[in-house]
Amino acid sequence: MDTQKWIDEGYNLIVDFGPKIIGAILIWIIGSWVIRVIKNVLKKTLNKGNYDESLKKFLLNLVSWALKVILIVVILGTVGVETTSFAAILAAAGLAIGMALQGSLANFAGGVLIMIFKPFKIGDLIEAQGEIGVVKEIEIFTTKLTGITNREIIIPNGSLSNGNIINYSSEGTRRVDLVFGVSYDANIKETKEVLLNVLTSHDKVLKDPAPAVTVLELADSSVNFAVRPWCKVEDYWDVYFDVTENVKIELDKAGIEIPYPHQVEIQKKG
Repeated sequence: MDTQKWIDEGYNLIVDFGPKIIGAILIWIIGSWVIRVIKNVLKKTLNKGNYDESLKKFLLNLVSWALKVILIVVILGTVGVETTSFAAILAAAGLAIGMALQGSLANFAGGVLIMIFKPFKIGDLIEAQGEIGVVKEIEIFTTKLTGITNREIIIPNGSLSNGNIINYSSEGTRRVDLVFGVSYDANIKETKEVLLNVLTSHDKVLKDPAPAVTVLELADSSVNFAVRPWCKVEDYWDVYFDVTENVKIELDKAGIEIPYPHQVEIQKKG
């Protein structure tokens, strides 16, 4: 056995690969430190922005893994591994995954936009994608609402972020839009007073903005009044139903007729 030969080959390996291995170790140590610094800076930035907790965790993990992959590629290149084909494989795999998850990625992007720009928050009453409900949970791919009839509504964030969103809670108050018709024989001034008294006597109707009663239109068989009380968002349905009921009661007391459709039957003799 040629011991000297093995010693020489070992020495040559150390000379050839030793600096590369030492360089790779140094790159790993320094790179890991840089990744921690970047994560800490990103975490502080996200905390200052008061972003959603789930979004912060996801972005931190995404950045961390992306930087680690880059670090591994750099280390492999340092020790002499051909990284061109490796990078091409990663790019191809990323493209294939992106195509396969196209819908999911759109929902993910929509979730990120919703969490960043915050068009609504948990507890808000919103209308979107033909649904109305209270926001129950905002996830990275979907948003869950509790509908008016206590049903759970799940809307993909992609379509939600790209569609119209009506937030009924953002301003804190909401206007109730009602229309009541009375007979043409009724006195307009008296009718307005009766309707306005119904609004001002309701404890959940706000004084500011002040409720309004105006003539909306002269219809075929009635004079229609627009009745517009304001209330807190959570009192909307109480005001809606109470005012509707009380208007009927007070108009009856005042002798003001609410017209209803009449059908005339004509019989021909002979």
